[in-house]
Amino acid sequence: MDMKKRVSLELRHRSPTEVQELVLDNCRSSEGKIEGITEEFSNLELLSLINVGLTSAADLPKLDKLKKLELSDNRISGGLEVLAERLVNLTHLNLSGNKFKDISTLEPLKKLPQLKSLDLFNCEVTNLADYRESIFKLLPQLTYLDGYDIDDCEASDSDGEGDGLEDEEEGDSEDFEEEEEDDEEDVVAVEDDDDDDSADEEEGEVNGDVDSEDDDEDEDDEDEDDEDSSPAKGEKRKRDPEEDEDDDDEDED
Repeated sequence: MDMKKRVSLELRHRSPTEVQELVLDNCRSSEGKIEGITEEFSNLELLSLINVGLTSAADLPKLDKLKKLELSDNRISGGLEVLAERLVNLTHLNLSGNKFKDISTLEPLKKLPQLKSLDLFNCEVTNLADYRESIFKLLPQLTYLDGYDIDDCEASDSDGEGDGLEDEEEGDSEDFEEEEEDDEEDVVAVEDDDDDDSADEEEGEVNGDVDSEDDDEDEDDEDEDDEDSSPAKGEKRKRDPEEDEDDDDEDED
């Protein structure tokens, strides 16, 4: 996605004056230049242009309220005068992963009196002897260079470069984790209900089988009683002696 289109999407139907943070990371710049950002972004405080293929920052507009500028992982090798002229209140500048080789290319930053933090990770200039001492001497207004002060004490979170964005991302991730936990609880509850229903069904089936077996046994007992009370098939019924005497009397008569 090209930079102009990305700027339009990031506006989200807002006017440029309403935007305080503009993140355009990983979009494509045209011919290595900044596009779509104008002086209309008068309230912009954070601008992030990480890995957009920049070779120059010359097209940056005047942004008096801008405090944090992310230009890491581009191909910029000089031309920092524009920052001193147009970003007078800049406090945090990230130039890591660019093409700076000499201390002299950083001299324009002396004209940024509010500059507090500068990052030059993975720039060739960091390989120079006495690199840190030279930068702190060149830019006495600096508190942190590459995340550490002159005594090699690490910067606190409140002094970090992208603290506003980090806090927002952490908040989003916490909300997402809470949603995931709620979803898991719902799933567990549903599974428990299903297990209970299955258990009830199984119990009912077992009871039903047992009841049917009891009924079959009762029926078998009744059949046995009936068989005992009636003569066996093929057997003649025995006559009582009294019945025989009565028959003899009738014959004599």
